[in-house]
Amino acid sequence: AAPTRVFAFRDARWAPDPVLEPSAAVRSPQPAPLVIDNGSFQTRAGWACPDPAVPAEPLLRFRSLAARSRGARGGAGAETQVGNDLGSPEPLRWLLRSPFDRNVPVQLELQELLLDHVFQRLGVSSQGCVDHPIVLTEAVCNPLYSRQMMSELLFECYQVPKVSYGVDSLYSFYHNRRQNWPCSGLVISSGYQCTHILPVLEGRLDAKNCKRINLGGCQAAVYLQRLLQLKYPGHFAAITLSRMEEILHEHSYIAQDYIEELQKWRCPEYYEDNVHKMQLPFSNKLLGSTVASEEKQEKRQQQLRRLQELNARRREEKLQLDQERLDRLLYVQELLEDGQMDQFHKALVELNMDSAEELQSYINKLSLSVEQTKQKILQSEVNIEVDVVDSKPETPDLDPLGSEQSLEDVESINEFEPLFAEEQPEVEKPVAAVQPVFNLAEYHQLFLGTERIRAPEIVFQPSLIGEDQAGIAETMQFVLERYSKEQQAILVQNVFLTGGNTMYPGLKARIQKELLEMRPFQSSFQVSLASSPVLDAWYGARDWAVEHMNREEGWISRKDYEEKGGEYLKEHCASNVYVPIRLPKQAPRAAEAPGRASGTGNPGEQA
Repeated sequence: AAPTRVFAFRDARWAPDPVLEPSAAVRSPQPAPLVIDNGSFQTRAGWACPDPAVPAEPLLRFRSLAARSRGARGGAGAETQVGNDLGSPEPLRWLLRSPFDRNVPVQLELQELLLDHVFQRLGVSSQGCVDHPIVLTEAVCNPLYSRQMMSELLFECYQVPKVSYGVDSLYSFYHNRRQNWPCSGLVISSGYQCTHILPVLEGRLDAKNCKRINLGGCQAAVYLQRLLQLKYPGHFAAITLSRMEEILHEHSYIAQDYIEELQKWRCPEYYEDNVHKMQLPFSNKLLGSTVASEEKQEKRQQQLRRLQELNARRREEKLQLDQERLDRLLYVQELLEDGQMDQFHKALVELNMDSAEELQSYINKLSLSVEQTKQKILQSEVNIEVDVVDSKPETPDLDPLGSEQSLEDVESINEFEPLFAEEQPEVEKPVAAVQPVFNLAEYHQLFLGTERIRAPEIVFQPSLIGEDQAGIAETMQFVLERYSKEQQAILVQNVFLTGGNTMYPGLKARIQKELLEMRPFQSSFQVSLASSPVLDAWYGARDWAVEHMNREEGWISRKDYEEKGGEYLKEHCASNVYVPIRLPKQAPRAAEAPGRASGTGNPGEQA
């Protein structure tokens, strides 16, 4: 028998990022570049410094999310939390905001919050500005408007000295191929929102033949959530996006042949050997469990006793207050009877009364109220005594009319005795242990069968979720067909996989199978996976920043920004291709000026 594959959800909480103290090597002899991998799923930031005292890894890693609460009513103002400070995304899911539309930053207010978080936690201590060069990743074929807004934010808000933009997947390719650079290859980058096919020729991106598929890890998580919510409607709320992402990261894989793999899952033995059971949190206490009748009776008695004590205390307090007021009014009435009229009238004014008749009316009402309260207190004490007496077991009197009965009465009772025995309720017996009719832990388990391969399959078959797009294999073939046979042979010798959505087991074998089907007979190809698909983009950006720290290549200075605009880009080996905005030229109007000045000529001809 196969071992039971039961896995518990980790539901890990994010630990808040500490405020780091930068090393002295970051500031001297010159400010070190700050590398920010600005991903739609996660932001990674760290220093690009050749000094061994500075870690050559990202010091900050947090989700690219922000949540702004409205604040307590009448209390403190709105509070903004960013990244790991959120703790867990699920309680704040409806408040979460991202600066990205797909993989392009469009909400610059939220992007500013993320950058503030980076600069504050990395300990950037310069006053009024960030005096470190910035290396920032951007989307493939990033719109000029998005780059313009980002440059405006960096140069105008943070006063950075210079900035460089590059494509994350090209940085990853550069990091893994530095020994043979410049080289050619076909980069397949699959991230949280998009999947890209990028041809690289002689170390430069061929932007005209890049293709994008609008599917990634986010769509796979939503699809998996829909599948499991339909399969387990009783656990609808417990099937959250965070848990679906955990399933994708740790329990999903890519099938080498999707149809053949589905046929395998139809076999009961294969299903039992490969199904993963995800244990949802649950309570051992059954909702329908019965409690012993003695415990119920004891609880009722305790609640009744508390209510009676509370009511008695309130009555005593009310009696004391009424008695004090009644004594005060009787003292004023005695002043009237003794003939002390001045003091009597002063007391009436203090009591806000006009006459002795009104005083007498209040005295009568208070006397009646005090008497009624005393009677209620006495009655409640009697009821408590009666309850105590009734709680003792009594033997019922079975023969109230006498001990002598006729033989006919006894026989008639014996005739109806079976009927009475059936109608009499049985005495509840205390239940020592409740035995559930089903396994409660198994009821709170999600059985992952074909869902393990269906969710990741959408990047190869987008039609599974109703998307009218081509998959990775068709797009890759479409890109290769735009080149000559010689160039195709060069590209397929270096097929490079990178991005967080390429970490599924079996993806490399699936790409090799697809290439084997589309390439000519006896042709060769080579597929490789990034050494660290998630972090290689940051490592490549750091490598580039260290090598080009003292060069002008690839850096946009403040002077370039002011002269050529925010959309300007200096190209380098891992950047996009800069396509400037070309405005249509207006027709020269010099010929019209003399005619208008003289006021002659046909108006129709001038028009």
